[in-house]
Amino acid sequence: MLAEFEIKQITNHKDYPYDLLLLADETVAAINKYLFDSSVFVVQEQQQPIAVFCLYPIDGETLEIKNIAVAASHQNKGLGSEILQYIQETYRVQYPNLIVGTGDCGLDQIRFYERNGFVQYGVRANFFIDNYEQPIYENGQLLKDMVLLKYQP
Repeated sequence: MLAEFEIKQITNHKDYPYDLLLLADETVAAINKYLFDSSVFVVQEQQQPIAVFCLYPIDGETLEIKNIAVAASHQNKGLGSEILQYIQETYRVQYPNLIVGTGDCGLDQIRFYERNGFVQYGVRANFFIDNYEQPIYENGQLLKDMVLLKYQP
């Protein structure tokens, strides 16, 4: 399926698809904390962005997925899983460790990553309280901690 689409790295900051990025993060301010230090890619269908992902190198062996989002029109069709597979295949030699963080109340997101070979390995306590000005609620609960997951092939 991913072969049907074009994956393009964005190098001009004016071209960042904030509408898509905001599907996976709450505020532009929060996105901007990592965006300019990340490699940002869009998945395009007929020249239109339908998904985005941001990759941030932690060190010489660890790559963090800072943002991955799929447009509502293309969700639940396997595109997110294919993007993860693309990242894993493209970067596994250079970065043997692939990690991602998501909200502790984001049960669907946690299950998504676990279905795609990620396992939980830690928690960033109070991440959402310390890094966002306004409280964030997901699934009726206050987001507090970030659950950390790593890819285990």
